[in-house]
Amino acid sequence: MSSKERTRAKYPVKISVYHTPEEVPTGLLPDCAIAIDVLRATTTMAAAFSAGAEAIQVFSDLDKLLSESENWPADKRIRAGERGGQRVEGFDLGNSPLDHSPEQTKGKRLFMSTTNGTRCLQRIQDAPIVLTAALTTRQAVVDYLKQHQPSNVWLVGSGWEGDYSLEDTVCAGAIIQQLMAQNQLGYADIVGNDAALASVSLFVQWQTQLPELLTQASHGQRLLRKNNTVDTEYCAQLDILDIVPIQQSPGILVNQ
Repeated sequence: MSSKERTRAKYPVKISVYHTPEEVPTGLLPDCAIAIDVLRATTTMAAAFSAGAEAIQVFSDLDKLLSESENWPADKRIRAGERGGQRVEGFDLGNSPLDHSPEQTKGKRLFMSTTNGTRCLQRIQDAPIVLTAALTTRQAVVDYLKQHQPSNVWLVGSGWEGDYSLEDTVCAGAIIQQLMAQNQLGYADIVGNDAALASVSLFVQWQTQLPELLTQASHGQRLLRKNNTVDTEYCAQLDILDIVPIQQSPGILVNQ
């Protein structure tokens, strides 16, 4: 048996990509589901953990977030609310990865609600393993998958209010392409649906121009119209954080 054959025998995996939570099949669960919201929720989550967040608790409903966070000491919590790309009035933070520093975040629990990313997490929360991924954490997620070897993986983009988002798909493709390269896998070994194959093609086309791609994407354009270029630049970086947020219980993420 060749080394390539041994690698394939050791790590059988099928990865499917779904562009939005609405595309996720009903009545089925993978071994591992990964939420992606490059602009910006999953990038922000990774940045918060890198800054020392104790945990992140996600909500789709702002009122429920406010109510549940009241049970946490005020000096040990951060309320982050974003709608339409802007911080919600009355919340401590919005949805920027650059909001988080050790001085701001270390040892605190982040109570977080965003337009798209937290909704995506709730859609896949019943899977046995739930992770989040971003371009900034691509290699860390690949390393996790290689170590734990789930055989059926869903990469689920958050999209924008139900529509496809280019940046989430290119992140899915980056993950798949790196798994293929590091495990000597071919498309037939790893691709679970056509969207997965298309995501790799997108990444290969744009891998040296990720900042440009994100600024051309519709949500990148929304951020630019709000004069927000620094978030887009940060979110386009590849493999800068050794962070894998993982669901500890439904709605609660920790750094694995």
